[in-house]
This record gives sequence, C-alpha cells and structure tokens, in this order.
Amino acid sequence: MYLRPKIALYEPDIPQNTAAIIRTCACLGADLEIIEPCGFLFSDKRFKRVVMDYMNEKMIKFYQSSDEFFRSKKDQRVILLTTKSTESYATFKFESNDTLLFGRESAGVPEHVHNLTNHRLKIPMVNNKRSLNIASSVAIILSENLRQANFIK
Repeated sequence: MYLRPKIALYEPDIPQNTAAIIRTCACLGADLEIIEPCGFLFSDKRFKRVVMDYMNEKMIKFYQSSDEFFRSKKDQRVILLTTKSTESYATFKFESNDTLLFGRESAGVPEHVHNLTNHRLKIPMVNNKRSLNIASSVAIILSENLRQANFIK
C-alpha cells in the first residue's frame, strides 16, 4: 500500500508561499496539513493568483492548534525542517508515513514544537546563507522523500 507523503505547515503567514506549496503537493501527490492560525485568509487575492485551480480541499487537513496536530501524530514520525539543525536531509532515511513539518516563514517554530518532533533536519546551503524560500524547501524535501520511496526515478 502506498502512503502519500505529508507536508505540514506551522502557522503559515505568506499567502503566495502557501499557494505555491499547495500546487507542489497537488502535482507531486502529497497531502498537506496546515496548523492554524494562518497569517492570511484563503480568500486573499495574492493566494488565489498563485494557487489557481490547484486548491483541492480533499488533500488539505487543517488543525486548530499544534496541540491538536501532535495528538494526531502520536504514533508517527514528525520531521522538522529547520535551519537550526546540524543533520542534513541528504543523509536521512525517510519513511513512507513521515510528516515533514515546515515552520512559519517569519519565525520558524517555537521551542516547544522543536521538542515535540522526532527528528530535525536542514538543507545545507553554501556560504552560510540564512534560508531558502519555504516553497523551494518543500519542493526539495518532498522530491527526496519521493525519490527514496522509488516514486521518482
């Protein structure tokens, strides 16, 4: 049985990024989980311009809080992607039921969320750059997850 990869966004605050991630998930067959509150409305014209016709409510699950999210994941691995990690995603062995958690664009995730995750990974960058755009980061990690599952060859 093939389990769809799961991308989770912690309180996203930039509508265009969330819309681009929805498109990426739709095109690559991943489910999206959004931990609220969001920093924008889904009726925002910036969101609608980027999401186009890729918005599919069936592929998105909303959580009212991080507590609700982590309760639902009690028997699953939650992998946090963070610039504060020393472990590279490139050496990590993803599993089919992992949830790949990405923090808020403006602030990442709070310390208590770091402590609730099973693993923390980073995308190595040259010259100690601060960070990639979250939509780019999701595409990189999701592609690696799918490659390891032999979905992408």
